[in-house]
Amino acid sequence: MELLELIKRRYSCRSYKSKSVENERLDYIMECVRYAPSAVNKQPWMFRIISSEEDRKKISQCYNREWFATAPVVIIASILHDEEWVRSDGKHHGDIDIAIAVEHLCLAATEQGLGTCWVCNFDAELCKKSFGLGENEEAAVLIPVGYPADDLKEKKRKAIEEIVK
Repeated sequence: MELLELIKRRYSCRSYKSKSVENERLDYIMECVRYAPSAVNKQPWMFRIISSEEDRKKISQCYNREWFATAPVVIIASILHDEEWVRSDGKHHGDIDIAIAVEHLCLAATEQGLGTCWVCNFDAELCKKSFGLGENEEAAVLIPVGYPADDLKEKKRKAIEEIVK
């Protein structure tokens, strides 16, 4: 499949089948994440795969939405602030690096027939406490992963002339 077609197929899935995600698919997705570029190749990230019933209940407390609880897997994408590259003017690049890695994750999942959704509006402190994240580790994004139970909706995008000069 061409990259543009894959990108067009990726969407924010908010309904998942109860079918579990095979370990082989998760391994493939995480291998794609491992190859994501980062500033100065620091790779300042940690990914936690949440799939047990107990952990899924804990993660659902961090983002209490009915649709979110339907995902059989949630991946916590964290920035390791003590490992991120800092530009000479003080700009930290961990947020950029994690965004690149998470989008690799989402595209790889789409290629594997799985749905994902970026979730940034969650209780990050509760997540940190519930899953024992390190002192310099920030849970930046939660990514539910599973087989979609909904359909791809048409994406609304600006015209190319509106975003390229």
